[in-house]
Amino acid sequence: MKPNPLLKKFIEPYDERIQNLTLELRNFITDLVPESNELIWDNYNAVAMAYSKSEKLKDAFCHIAVYPGHVNFGFNRGAELSKTNVKLNGKGKLIRHISVMDFQSFPKQEIINMIWEAVGISENLNNELTKKNSQPKSLVMSISEKKIRPKK
Repeated sequence: MKPNPLLKKFIEPYDERIQNLTLELRNFITDLVPESNELIWDNYNAVAMAYSKSEKLKDAFCHIAVYPGHVNFGFNRGAELSKTNVKLNGKGKLIRHISVMDFQSFPKQEIINMIWEAVGISENLNNELTKKNSQPKSLVMSISEKKIRPKK
């Protein structure tokens, strides 16, 4: 699935390293789970993308949040994932993430296993998600008027 054309516009204020990292992480998810929809928010303090087999955030299994110095790769129900060698950060009830500085050091194999577990958790909560989505979409969910973005 091609990214929504606005996604590249949303990440333009970030330096080239962060833009490339964002797109590499995005492609990692969409290649692994090609039937997932990409839900995009151009929020006040970050650009965020959630990946879901529906068009609803509540069904999302993982997400990316773009910041000036790093990109967070997270799991929407990360607190429910089995224990792994990857240390996830977060103190909330459900969401957990890792901060990614570069794609080379991203623990791909471990994360692949975690993504499939997260997809399973999402599908267990909503049986409708087990149906194959033959037309995944990259959708802009909202655009904040005010934003904090890096100055180039």
